[in-house]
Amino acid sequence: MKDLTPNRAELDQIEIASIDEIRDLQLQRLKWSLAHAYANVGFYRDSFDQLGVHPDDLKSLDDLAKFPFTTKANLRDHYPFGLFAVDKSQIVRVHASSGTTGKPTVVGYTQNDISIWADLVARSLRASGVRAGDMVHNAYGYGLFTGGLGAHYGIEKLGAMVVPVSGGQTARQVMLIEDFKPKAIMVTPSYMLNILEEYHRQGLDPRQSSLETAIFGAEPWTNAMRQEIEQAFDMHAVDIYGLSEIMGPGVANECVETKDGLHIWEDHFYPEIIDPQTGQVVTDGTKGELVFTTLTKEGMPLIRYRTRDLTQLLPGTARSMRRMEKVTGRSDDMMILRGVNVFPTQIEEQVIATQNLSTHFQIELVQKGRMDGMRVHVEVLPDANSQSQRTAATQELTQRIKDVVGVSCEVEVAEPGSVQRSEGKAKRVVDNRQGS
Repeated sequence: MKDLTPNRAELDQIEIASIDEIRDLQLQRLKWSLAHAYANVGFYRDSFDQLGVHPDDLKSLDDLAKFPFTTKANLRDHYPFGLFAVDKSQIVRVHASSGTTGKPTVVGYTQNDISIWADLVARSLRASGVRAGDMVHNAYGYGLFTGGLGAHYGIEKLGAMVVPVSGGQTARQVMLIEDFKPKAIMVTPSYMLNILEEYHRQGLDPRQSSLETAIFGAEPWTNAMRQEIEQAFDMHAVDIYGLSEIMGPGVANECVETKDGLHIWEDHFYPEIIDPQTGQVVTDGTKGELVFTTLTKEGMPLIRYRTRDLTQLLPGTARSMRRMEKVTGRSDDMMILRGVNVFPTQIEEQVIATQNLSTHFQIELVQKGRMDGMRVHVEVLPDANSQSQRTAATQELTQRIKDVVGVSCEVEVAEPGSVQRSEGKAKRVVDNRQGS
């Protein structure tokens, strides 16, 4: 793989500023954001008043812990525009979640919000090894989902060329990569596996592609998957983090030279880690639930938004700003089986480590008598489809999950291509328990 480390002179000055400079800027911007939310959003005025706190009570960054949380339920309760802090005439774009579990969460952006978002995606791309003049294949979905347009504007802001492919039509994706020869790709990691599979189906060598770096986001993925994809394509794979409620992709990004966690762009977002049960702030280096407060959002500021993502905060390395460990799961994705906490990423690691299995898998939750059970659906590689190989893979994966994850489960090893493919975010868990 090529060395894509950016020149230090290319970085925004705040990326390599002193910690004191960053904290002073955060305090100044946090005071503004709290006052902006309190003055212009009835929900925040009411919730602050109920706790007996006022924006003027913020004297230090630690004082933020006195203020109330915001949850996804709050966003749904004020659907569609009840949390906007400016008149709708100042909103130039809205994005929304999929709304698969009810009303979607809607977020509004002013022109300045869009400009900052593009700046931060451009910063993230540069950290990933992309430069002005490069070509970027953008396979994130366009529309209300923040991925496609968020990446698009950032690529253009960097001065790179965007290929706005969106998701789906995997054979066409491969054709365009081969014909256009982009340097980078932005895509969900699960869909990159589909692209890899299509390379093999067409008899093409992915290591001969033009791709030098991939920016993966929108879903948790493991270092084991990173290693597999990097080896398959002979390219770097880095993690980008965002969520539609806060901004979209570009809230944090891994640096290609270290790949040791995602540097949070702390000049625009203030992170906290809390104990998911008690809500108490924990010290850096302790795993818990990630909470964000926006520092510069005009259209829809969010105060102490509970992301449900589980991670920990670490000191900066390639940049001065703190890192967040790769998200290993979400508190609302966690499965509890016979008292054991299980995340899809834990199963993914064992699937990747098992001989003769493809990386495509799906978890099915089932009811076995009065107990909940788990069935893992996987598939063999095309050249390992004998009965003896399938039996060996079934036994190996079953034992790995029991030994490493700590739960017993059923494993079903099926024909190549039998596990449902994703054209965006992978649906890793299907709940078929009674009453679910």
